[in-house]
Amino acid sequence: MKLNILKYAIAALPLVGFSACLDFDTPSDEFSDTEKELDPIVYQGDADKLDFSVQPTEEEVDQALAALDNYLGNFITAQYYLAGGKNGAPPQEHQWQYIFSLNTDCYAGYFTLINSAFMAGTIPTTYSYQRDYCEGPYGRFLDMKSYLGNLLNIEASNDVVEIKAMALLLFDIAAQENTDLYGSIPYVDHKGNKEVNPFEFLPGRDIYASIIQNLDDIDACLSNFSNRPQWYQDKINQVLAGKDVLTQNKDIETWRRMANSLKLRMAMHVVKTMPDRAKQWAEEAVASGVIESKIHETGVFGATGMPVVHPLKVILCDWNDSRLNASFVSLLTSLNHPWVDYLLAKNTNPIINQVTGDVVEPNTMIVGVRAGDFMEGSQQYFSNMRYAYSRMTPDHDDFLYMPVYIFKWAEMDFLRAEGALRGWAMGGDPESFYNRGILNADCGERHEEYLITGEYDSRVADYMAQTEATPYTYVDPMDYSNNMESLTKIGVKWDNSDDNEVKLEKIITQKYIAMFPYSYEAWTEMRRTGYPKIFPVKNPGIADGSLQYGDLIRRMHLPHGDTQAGQEDVNNTGLEAIGGPDLYSTRVFWDTEASNF
Repeated sequence: MKLNILKYAIAALPLVGFSACLDFDTPSDEFSDTEKELDPIVYQGDADKLDFSVQPTEEEVDQALAALDNYLGNFITAQYYLAGGKNGAPPQEHQWQYIFSLNTDCYAGYFTLINSAFMAGTIPTTYSYQRDYCEGPYGRFLDMKSYLGNLLNIEASNDVVEIKAMALLLFDIAAQENTDLYGSIPYVDHKGNKEVNPFEFLPGRDIYASIIQNLDDIDACLSNFSNRPQWYQDKINQVLAGKDVLTQNKDIETWRRMANSLKLRMAMHVVKTMPDRAKQWAEEAVASGVIESKIHETGVFGATGMPVVHPLKVILCDWNDSRLNASFVSLLTSLNHPWVDYLLAKNTNPIINQVTGDVVEPNTMIVGVRAGDFMEGSQQYFSNMRYAYSRMTPDHDDFLYMPVYIFKWAEMDFLRAEGALRGWAMGGDPESFYNRGILNADCGERHEEYLITGEYDSRVADYMAQTEATPYTYVDPMDYSNNMESLTKIGVKWDNSDDNEVKLEKIITQKYIAMFPYSYEAWTEMRRTGYPKIFPVKNPGIADGSLQYGDLIRRMHLPHGDTQAGQEDVNNTGLEAIGGPDLYSTRVFWDTEASNF
């Protein structure tokens, strides 16, 4: 089998042989039925071109679809990569751990790693830098590029431009994520399907501008779809019926709303550094139409009667590699969040204090792990008592079958609540969007065809009525020096008499909960706003020496692989693109110490 495997991707993410679960790799010979062989020919054209003004003939469309047959199979694979899958399969634990669990899940404060055994001791704390793991998200982006590159650049795609527009949207979602994670990527080179060094890193501000232009073009292209001849619509819809794995209704309109939802998300990111542009982008996105119903939410939901088991179930409950972060437990407990009653599991084994000998008996306490604690080199309880700390309830449907969301309705409502708070035209007032966001914030999907538990629904009214937080002090049964009073002091109920800063803290705190476990966006909002408030990370200086106690990691090191050529790209264009040294403390372009208002 001849494969067009990216040389740079191979260098950036070598295969690893650790014991538990790290097998993130580049495209391989392990193709599934939904995946097609990568073409040995590399096309380089105009990926940005979305000319829908010309109507191709039916014969031209049929010829284009025939020419694109393999690339449409790759389109499926790229969608699964975006959601945490690989090799044409739905999200799975190996990939998930490499692109989330070993990096941003910890930085965002959702989870904490508890053992370094499966990592051969290469990450002694959650803030330690290990290139292979921190470049996991970028490897995913490169894999998506390799599966989308020809579809974006081959001439035939211009005769079925709506399909090209959807492929471009997938590429741009991943590009935006990686720009936020690292501060810069070689965006234009990879969109143009370039294969070998040198790669030019671009300033994040420029990448954002290019993506926004793409999103405007995608919106215009997909908005025009209803004007096409019926025979043309039928052919494109037939492709969607077989190749669309992210939308529930396999509808062009949902893809269009997904594009506008990305635009709204990006608009809020730049509110402190580009306020006029942020307002413009946000109002344009809302006016054109973002996600505002359950049917338009996107992600991997599983087929009717066959929900997909979420990768975190294996990572948390079978491999026991991660546990809930103490900050997340503190936040949910302070707010009496419904999940405390049924989704957060209590300790599985006795926990013994190292100094006093005090014992917490099994199944008596919900207890998270402080971020930055040094890990033990064991995956077994008898030599690593952190094993006994809290995870998600392993057999509860709302955890087992959490959809892997790409865009969630609740996120859009919290974005609109913040926009309305800032005086932007969002189509409503902050309170209404805030309340609706909470109502639709459960991590378990409540579509009738997937699963119905109703537990969140039965508790949400009481939750939303709370006017203040419940006093709570985190206690680490094994090490009392970790104990800390909760930093969450706000309530949940919306109060128009609150000042804007308190209102913003409420919006972002509820958004943070609603986004769980999508840590990329959670970490972004934490860096942008300072909310929700989390415990200071212990031992942050062990990373690259640029962080002090209490500092939040601001970005990951620029991805370059283990090649000299990759490092030269960083030196030649990367450092200038991020505007500073390649350190954890260097901020991405939208991250500023300026006030929120």
